Amino acid sequence: MRISEQVRRVAVAGVAALAVGAAAQPAAAAVGSTARQAPSFNGSVYAIAYRANTVYVGGSFTSTSVGGRTVARERLAAFDARTGALLDWAPRADGTVRALAVAEHAVYAAGDFGRVSGHARDSIVRLDAASGAVGTFRHGIDGSPRSLAVGNGRLYLSGAFTRVDRQVRSRLAAFSLNTGELDATWKPSADNTVYSLAYADGKVYLGGSFHRTNNTRSTLRLSAVDGSTGALDQSFRPSAPAVVYSVAADATGVYAAMGGQGGRAAAYQRSTGQSRWTRVFDGDVQAIAALDGTAYVGGHFDRACTTSATGAYGTCTDGSVSRVKLAAVAGDGSLAGWAPQANGVVGVRTVAVHRDHGSVAVGGDFTTIGGQPQRRYASFG
Repeated sequence: MRISEQVRRVAVAGVAALAVGAAAQPAAAAVGSTARQAPSFNGSVYAIAYRANTVYVGGSFTSTSVGGRTVARERLAAFDARTGALLDWAPRADGTVRALAVAEHAVYAAGDFGRVSGHARDSIVRLDAASGAVGTFRHGIDGSPRSLAVGNGRLYLSGAFTRVDRQVRSRLAAFSLNTGELDATWKPSADNTVYSLAYADGKVYLGGSFHRTNNTRSTLRLSAVDGSTGALDQSFRPSAPAVVYSVAADATGVYAAMGGQGGRAAAYQRSTGQSRWTRVFDGDVQAIAALDGTAYVGGHFDRACTTSATGAYGTCTDGSVSRVKLAAVAGDGSLAGWAPQANGVVGVRTVAVHRDHGSVAVGGDFTTIGGQPQRRYASFG
């Protein structure tokens, strides 16, 4: 089954687009498979963002548990990334937080809320990174946000919306980090939902279910636009065979987490979009992030296929190895040995990395990691 916001069926037609090879020995991952001590949550975790030694989380939860003590946290929380200690940072959103981004002294959140800490904020808000106080940043969103990214002096927003502040914005918009105002000139468009954004070296990479970017054919599901002008990057032309739920970028490439017949994680060259590798799983890959050349992926899969061949409902037909909800892929496309083994149906919704700390954090709907209780958030280092 394919799962994005909820469990839903997929068609049985389709084949894996690219071949994958099975490594004789699993490659080493940059982090261990044992989860660190961290808070647990009573509802889904959709978003994770790091700032120095603090990790921020957003979702649909209303409380968190640390050391046997339950504390109210209404869809937003923060704790020490090294020790797992819960921090006093506690703004309150009245609806699900689906995206987070950090810029200097601010934390930006986007989602399905209408009020934050008693202040009217339509789907997007700026919070003080230390106190959690609600800032003056305020906009009207006609639709549903899905992702945030920071770069080039801007906060980028994507989702399923059609207008921002009554101005036409077809699923993409940007705001000035300096003034907070809607960017009047950055107006790229997509013809369907943009689920994820990633910023790197002046470009914004887009992943989603769209078929056209800036009304241009052959830009389906994964494309790139200029971070200043919004112009389509004509040289980046990957071939994403299925809906892209998550996109990430680093110095070596662009990474995509996909659904489809089973699910896929793939890496592409940043300049051309040429394929570097693809791994196939028996369920959707819903989240991806890269650390030290290794791509960490999460989703609702249970097994990693050893070839690209899949059968009905995405089952691996030519052999597989157990990778329950979490897996890692080395820079050469070989499957890494990292296998924390989460549980659940939806599984993992988001993956984030902290390059300075060399850590990986995951969030979603799971309640155990490696058979041990760990509810909806886990960190590895």
